[in-house]
Amino acid sequence: MDINDLKIFQTVAELGSVSKAAKELSYVQSNVTARIQQLEHELGTTLFSRHRKGVALNADGRKLLEYTQKILKLMADMRQAFHDPEDPSGPLLIGTVETVSSLPALLSTYCREYPRVDLSLVTGVTEHLMNEVLQYQLDGAFVTGPIHHAEMEQDYLIEEDLVLIAKKDEAFASLEQCLDKPLLVFRAGCGYRARLVQWLGQHGVAPAKIMEFGTLETILAMVSSGLGISLVPKSTITHLEAAGGLRCFTLPEQFSRITTVFIRRRDSLLGATMQKFLDNVSEFHRMNKAAAVSQGTKELLDSERLSAG
Repeated sequence: MDINDLKIFQTVAELGSVSKAAKELSYVQSNVTARIQQLEHELGTTLFSRHRKGVALNADGRKLLEYTQKILKLMADMRQAFHDPEDPSGPLLIGTVETVSSLPALLSTYCREYPRVDLSLVTGVTEHLMNEVLQYQLDGAFVTGPIHHAEMEQDYLIEEDLVLIAKKDEAFASLEQCLDKPLLVFRAGCGYRARLVQWLGQHGVAPAKIMEFGTLETILAMVSSGLGISLVPKSTITHLEAAGGLRCFTLPEQFSRITTVFIRRRDSLLGATMQKFLDNVSEFHRMNKAAAVSQGTKELLDSERLSAG
């Protein structure tokens, strides 16, 4: 057994086909079949169930895939650890929830400073992204926090206010009128959705209807049309509120304060690409806190001046 055997096994598992794996890896099909059979012989078990359309992992195959993902990720981390720490390069796959409004600034700074890093971004809900990080499918992810998991490390990015949003219309004139309206949310596993459902539960209300959407833009458009209500970071809707299309409601603090954290596996080696990325996250968090303190001081001084006047 060698690393190539595991790469072949992983490719067959992902594509569900020996012939597709052979094409993907530029191998002849008989070679792929032989390597899989050799793996099965060494482990003393079968790894796939065969069917008309290809192959599917059985219980032992799924067990081996978990080890394979760990081994291949460790090998990639090892190679990355020997790259120039001040000029990192190579792939970096990051996940994020849809509503991190500060993310473009952070990513553009990182890409400008380290142009040889091949950074890719995928979106999802918190629960799904956590699972992908745990399964080594993502190097890390920005999710709703804080996260309490023995295998996870987390770095704080930003704390924001959530607001309940509705169309600026007589049908949504008060919070009470919003209680029986459809919820326009991301799929299950989203932290904002969970908060909204909890808030309704505190009022003894079960959601009348839940409608799931894939992007923040679609949710905002549907809320603006009067279809229902949603809960989003205030920073994402400032322009729409100013334009007069949306009405915002403030919820109790236990539902309205949200923290975004960057998570990664605790056992992952910190290569140069990830270390520099974490440095940027830490610097962004420090600057944001400083800005918040400065804004708070300004508001306090303005309040004192008005009182003195």
